[in-house]
Amino acid sequence: MIHNLVEEHVVAAYDAMRPHFPDFCGCAVCREDALVYTLNRLPARYVASTTGSVVTEVNLEKEQSRAAIEVAMMDSLRKISMAPRCGRRSTAAQQP
Repeated sequence: MIHNLVEEHVVAAYDAMRPHFPDFCGCAVCREDALVYTLNRLPARYVASTTGSVVTEVNLEKEQSRAAIEVAMMDSLRKISMAPRCGRRSTAAQQP
C-alpha cells in the first residue's frame, strides 16, 4: 500500500500546536483546511514498503524536517484563523 508519511507528521504537528493558537476555531472544516494547507506546502514522502518506511521515517525525525513541518503548520493555523471557511468570525477581525 502506498502511503505519504509526511501526513502522519503533519497531523502530529497539528495536535501538538493547536492548543497554542487560541484564535484557531478547531472545528472539522478548519482542522482539515489546516492539514491540507500544510501538506500542500511540503514535499510528499511516499513509501510502499516497510524498508522504505523505516528509512523515510528516520529522515522525517531529523530536526530540520520537523522544523519545516512545524513552520508550515504555524503558518497554516495563523492564516486559517484569520479567515475560517466554517463561518466563524476570527477574533482578530472583531477587534477595532
